Amino acid sequence: MSNWLVDKLIPSIMRSEVKKSSVPEGLWHKCPSCDAVLYRPELEKTLDVCPKCNHHMRIGARARLNIFLDVDGREELGIDLEPVDRLKFRDGKKYKDRLTAAQKQTGEKDALISMSGTLLGMPVVASAFEFSFMGGSMGAIVGERFVRAANYALENRCPMICFAASGGARMQEALISLMQMAKTSAVLARLREEGLPFISVLTDPVYGGVSASLAMLGDVIVAEPKALIGFAGPRVIEQTVREKLPEG
Repeated sequence: MSNWLVDKLIPSIMRSEVKKSSVPEGLWHKCPSCDAVLYRPELEKTLDVCPKCNHHMRIGARARLNIFLDVDGREELGIDLEPVDRLKFRDGKKYKDRLTAAQKQTGEKDALISMSGTLLGMPVVASAFEFSFMGGSMGAIVGERFVRAANYALENRCPMICFAASGGARMQEALISLMQMAKTSAVLARLREEGLPFISVLTDPVYGGVSASLAMLGDVIVAEPKALIGFAGPRVIEQTVREKLPEG
């Protein structure tokens, strides 16, 4: 009996476990709107739009720019810039530790990626927020990368496009983050003076200091269907007015 267990049953169980673990992770994705279970390669063909209910799912910044820009001729701007904890901020957890965790999770240095390239052969510069990096919050590096993209547009006389997805200004950088609202607004004013178009694409979600500055300053503003857009979210409003908001 013991030989049968060792020779037959246990190897059979081990083979079964190997077969189960051989299915790649992330092969299936559940739509957060209609709960449909979708095959990841098929979902990529629809650019992360649910074929069942047309729900536009959140896309990472780098993936979005890879979809948007032509394959050849891309160049990332401000790739050398990294955030610094100048204020030694701590809110239950050190800011530098939050940065390290976000960088490890996303593989990005901060919450904005800017790239020059072409769109159907036309020179453009594009920026995209990475919401998975501390809620896409805007700090000094996000502001500087945005400004470098705008300066590229000024120098090369080309349009600028920004895909916004942010919870607002980064509280861990305090006034430094609030300065980015003025900084980004000022460079967009220069674009307008030069007659260069700035197209703002609002994805899910756009709130706070980003919605109060660069996201709403586009010459053309478009939004994904059912994207959450505003200045303060329902939870913040309820905490401020101390009342429960009605549904919807």
